[in-house]
Amino acid sequence: MQQPPFIAIANTFGAPVYIYDAQVITAQFERLKNAFKQVEHLKFHYAVKANSNLSILKLMHSLGAGLDTVSIEEVRLGILAGVAPKDIIYTPNGVSIEEVEAARDLGVQINIDNLSVLELFGQRYPETPVCVRINPHVMAGGNSNISVGHIDSKFGISIHQVPHILRIVNLTNMRINGVHMHTGSDILDIDVFLHASEILFEAATHFKDLEFIDFGSGFKVPYKKDDIETPIEELGQKLSERFNGFCQKVQKPLTLSFEPGKFLVSQAGTFVAKVNVVKQTTSTVFAGVDSGFNHLMRPMLYGSYHHIENLSNPEGKARFYSVVGYICETDTFGSNRRIAEITEGDLLAFHNAGAYCYSMASNYNSRLRPAEVLWIAEQAHLIRERETFEDLIKGQVEIDIEQLSTNPII
Repeated sequence: MQQPPFIAIANTFGAPVYIYDAQVITAQFERLKNAFKQVEHLKFHYAVKANSNLSILKLMHSLGAGLDTVSIEEVRLGILAGVAPKDIIYTPNGVSIEEVEAARDLGVQINIDNLSVLELFGQRYPETPVCVRINPHVMAGGNSNISVGHIDSKFGISIHQVPHILRIVNLTNMRINGVHMHTGSDILDIDVFLHASEILFEAATHFKDLEFIDFGSGFKVPYKKDDIETPIEELGQKLSERFNGFCQKVQKPLTLSFEPGKFLVSQAGTFVAKVNVVKQTTSTVFAGVDSGFNHLMRPMLYGSYHHIENLSNPEGKARFYSVVGYICETDTFGSNRRIAEITEGDLLAFHNAGAYCYSMASNYNSRLRPAEVLWIAEQAHLIRERETFEDLIKGQVEIDIEQLSTNPII
C-alpha cells in the first residue's frame, strides 16, 4: 500500500499537519469484518473519541459502521455526519440524567453504566430499551492508564451487582436490550479477553429482551517494526465460535457488536512537523519541532511510542536525537531515538497518529491547533483548517478592567 506524499502535502497545507490515509482505514475495517465473518449478525460502532473529524465519521458511515459515542456532543456530530440515530450507541460516564435524556430524545441506543441512573431512567422511561455496561473485573489491556476493567474502575456496573440490575428491571418493567463490556486498550492476551467474554455471556442469560452483546474493543496495533499486536484473526475465530454457541443456547439470533477506534484509525494517521532547531547539550542532541504536547499529547500523557522518521533525509546517517516540542514545559516526543541525520528545516513524521492525537489537542501556551488532511482516492483533501489567532480568542468577552477598578460593582 503506497503512502501519501507527506512532504508535498505539508508543503501545500503547511506544517504541522495531521494526514489520514483512507486506504488504511478501509483495509483495517475489512480486516475486522473478515475476522468475524462466521457471525451472521455483526455490527461495528466506530469509537468517535479516537478521531471525531466529520469527514472521518462520514468515511466510517460509508464503510457500514455505526458510531460509539461518549458525550451528547459526539452524538450530535454523528447525526450531522449523516449517521442514523439507531446506528449510534451512547455510552457516557458520570454525566447528568439530563444529558442521558437528551440522548434519548435524539433516538440513539443508550448504554448505562451505573445503578442510580439506571433506576432513575427506568422509572421515567420504562418503554425505552437500554443497554447496561458490565465491569467483569478483568484487565485485558496492556497499560494500566487505559485499562478500565479492573475492580476499582469508575466504568461499568460490577458483575457482582447483576442482582441489583435485575431488581431495578423488575421494579420498573424496563427493557434491557443489550449487555456491554470494555476491558481496556492494547489487548494482547486473547485468553484473558475470552475469559471476560464468558463472564459477559453468563450475565446476558438474565435478560429476556436481549438483542445484542457488545464486547467493546481495545485491539492493539503495532507501533513500530516487529511490534506485537492483538491477533485479531485468532480472536475472531475463537470468539465467533463462542458467540454462535451462546446464540444456539439461548435460541436467539443476537447481534455481535464491537466499538473499534484505535484499531481503525491509528495506523492511518501521520503527524508531520518541521524542525525548528537542533541543539546539542553536554549529553543530548535535541531536535526541536514546531509542535508540542498541545498537538500530540500521548507520549507525555501515556508514555506512548510513536515512531519518528525524517522525511527530508530518509537515507541519511542515523544519529541519536531527543525530539522535543516548543511548549514551555518538559515536552518530549521521544528520547534518544535513532533517526536519520536531522538538520533545521527538515520535516519529521510521527506515525500512528490517527487515534487520540488531534482529538486530545489543546491551545496550551496559546498555540494554535494544526490542520487535518484526508488522503483519499489519490488526492489530498483539507478536512480541518489550521486555527487562526481569531479562532483562539473567539468566545472570549473583553471587559473594561480600568473602569471596573475605579467603579467597583461591590
